Amino acid sequence: MTAKRFFETTLQAERIDELGGSGAWPNRLLDDQITKWSAERSSEPVITDRFGTMTWGEFGAEVDAASKGLLEIGVRPGVIVQLQLPNWRHFVVAAMACDRIGAVVNPVAPIFRHNEVTVMSELGRPLVVITADSYRGFGLAQMHAELRERCEWVSELVVVPGPSVNTTDSLEDESWLPADAMTWEDLIEEGRFSSYDRSAVNLCRPGPNDVCEMMFTSGTTGMPKGVMHTHNILSVAVDAFVNTVCEGLEPHPGSGAPQAYVCHMASTLGHQTGYLYGMRLPLHIGGHVVFQDVWDPVEFVGLIEKHRIQLSMGATPFLADVLNVGNLADHDLSSWQRFLCAGAAIPRPMLERALELLPACTVLPGWGMTECGLLTVGRPSDPLERRLTDGRAVDDNEVRVVDEAGDPVIDAEGDLQCRGSALFAGYMAGREFTSQHWPDGWFDTGDRAIMNADGYIAIAGRSKDLVIRGGENVPVKEVEDVLLRHPAVGVVAIVAKPHERLGEIGCAFVQPAGDAPSLAELTDFLESQNVTRQFWPEELVIVDEFPMTPSGKIQKYRLRERLD
Repeated sequence: MTAKRFFETTLQAERIDELGGSGAWPNRLLDDQITKWSAERSSEPVITDRFGTMTWGEFGAEVDAASKGLLEIGVRPGVIVQLQLPNWRHFVVAAMACDRIGAVVNPVAPIFRHNEVTVMSELGRPLVVITADSYRGFGLAQMHAELRERCEWVSELVVVPGPSVNTTDSLEDESWLPADAMTWEDLIEEGRFSSYDRSAVNLCRPGPNDVCEMMFTSGTTGMPKGVMHTHNILSVAVDAFVNTVCEGLEPHPGSGAPQAYVCHMASTLGHQTGYLYGMRLPLHIGGHVVFQDVWDPVEFVGLIEKHRIQLSMGATPFLADVLNVGNLADHDLSSWQRFLCAGAAIPRPMLERALELLPACTVLPGWGMTECGLLTVGRPSDPLERRLTDGRAVDDNEVRVVDEAGDPVIDAEGDLQCRGSALFAGYMAGREFTSQHWPDGWFDTGDRAIMNADGYIAIAGRSKDLVIRGGENVPVKEVEDVLLRHPAVGVVAIVAKPHERLGEIGCAFVQPAGDAPSLAELTDFLESQNVTRQFWPEELVIVDEFPMTPSGKIQKYRLRERLD
C-alpha cells in the first residue's frame, strides 16, 4: 500500500528547509480544500462543461469514489496515471483522486497522437491511462488500445464516453469501447463498492514535497522532458496568480454566487496553463470553472453573459478572436474583469482595441513555462506601457538577464534566467540532466529577453528551437526528423514565422533531393506518420543551400530574417 516509485528530484533538504521554513512554500495539500468546499458549498456549482453543471457535493463524492476505484485497480502512491482527456469534469475528478492517494498525474493534451504519446509513455511508464472514446473525430481510445501492444506497462485503460455516446442504450452495448478496456463508470463503481474505506485512503496521503505531477515539454532536441512538480510548488503557482492577477477582483454583484470567482478555461487541461489555472486555481479558492473543450469565441461571449465569468487566461489568439466577434456590444460582458494573456507579447493595437471594446476587462501580460508556471506577470494597476511587456517576477521568485559572460545586464538583450519557489523539482531524466539547465541556482530558461530597471521583462526570442503556435510549443526537431524520411526532402529546417493571430507558425525551408515537394505533399506525409496536425509547417520555402556556421550547423536566425 505504501510503496512509492522513486523520483530523483532536486529537492535537497536545504531547499526544503529554506522554502518551507520561510513560508515561500505553504506546506498544504489541495485535497484538504476540496474536502472543505465540498462540505461548505455542497449545492453550489464547481464545474460547467459539455456535460452540464456539477456541484461541489457531487464533485466531492465522485473524487471519493474515483480515489478508491484507482486503489482497486492497483494505483498506489508514486504510480503514474496518464490523463489524455478534453476539458471535461472527468479530468478534474481523476486528477484530484490521484492527488488524494499520492499518485502522480501525467497530463497529456488530447491533440497528441501515436508518435508523441508513445514517447511519453515509454518515458513515464504509466500504470493506468484514462482517455476519451474520441475527441474532434479522432478515436483516442482506439489509439491507446493499439499502443498497449507496445506499452506493456499499462495495466488498465479507462475510457470516458463523450456526450455523443453518453446514453443508456450506448452504455449497455458498449460498442464504442475497445476490448480489454473499462469504462469511467466501471471505475466509479469499483470505488463505490470498494473494500477500501477512508482510513485506508488516508494511509496513502502524500506529503507536500512529494511529486504529484509529471508533464512533458519539448526542448531543443525535440525529445520530451518530464517536468516534475510537487504539491508545494503547484500551490506556489496558484498563490502567485491569486496575489497578482486577482488583485482587487471581487465577485460580480449580479452573479448571485457566494464563491470567490467564476473562472473560464479553454486552454487544454493537458498543458500547464489549463492544469494550474483552469483546474487547481478554481478548486483552491472554492470557485466555479466553466470549461470549453473546443475554443469558440462566439460561444465564449455567451458563456460570459450566462455564467457571469470574471476571470480567464489564454494565448494571444484567444483575445484576438474575442475582439473580432461582431456583436460584442449586444452582450453584457461587465462581469469579465481579468484576462491573462500569455504565450506571446500583446501587440499594442490589440491591447488598445481591448481597452475600447472590453472596458470592464483588464488585460494583463504574463510569461511562464512548464518548469515554473506563470513566473512574470503584469499587475492590474500597471499603466498601458508596462502591460506591453511580459511583466515582472511574482513574489519569492527572481528573474535576471545575463550576457555571454554570465553577468546581469539591464536594458540589453541576453539570456533569461530565474530562481525561486515556483521552480520545478527536476526533470524525470535525472539530477545530472537537470543540472545542465540549472547549474548554479539560476535556471536557464532558453529564452532571450530584455529587462528594465524596474524588473519588467520583454521576451526577445528563443535560443531553443521551438515554434510557439497559438501558445502551443511545436517540437521542431521531431517534425524535421519525420520530414527527412520523405524521399523528396534532402535537408529541412523549420523556423518560426510571425503570424497576426497565432503569434507564430512553422515555415519549412527545404533543400530538395530531386524534384521539389509541395507543401501539400509534405503535410500529407506528416499525416500518414501520425504527426499532430498543429505541428505541421504552414508555409514552405525551397532553397538551393542553407546558411551554415563554420562547424556545419544551419543558421536558423538567418532563415528567420528572410521571413520578417
